[in-house]
Amino acid sequence: QVQLVESGGGLVQPGGSLRLSCSASGFTFSTYGMRWYRQAPGKERELVATVFSTGGTSYVDSVKGRFTISRDNAKSTVYLQMNSLKPDDTAVYYCNVFHAGMPYWGKGTLVTVSS
Repeated sequence: QVQLVESGGGLVQPGGSLRLSCSASGFTFSTYGMRWYRQAPGKERELVATVFSTGGTSYVDSVKGRFTISRDNAKSTVYLQMNSLKPDDTAVYYCNVFHAGMPYWGKGTLVTVSS
């Protein structure tokens, strides 16, 4: 079955950096687009970044120039490098894949940006 396991969250000061990882299993990783979403307290979940099977990427405007999504098909892992973090980036970050028409989610990893 499809499994997604996120890691790398934590507490960081404004301006700092974190790298999130999502280890995937249960499907042919290299052939699927992978996504990072986030959900801040009291807000709806939003799409942050996508890396397509081709390696192309897309980002929500609020993180462009600060976040970089990447993938390692040999390790079935997708990453989110987050730089110049702001308090507004505080959220639970989720890894996502659409497989056989169904969305699958990890349990999330909490990122807190605070001084």
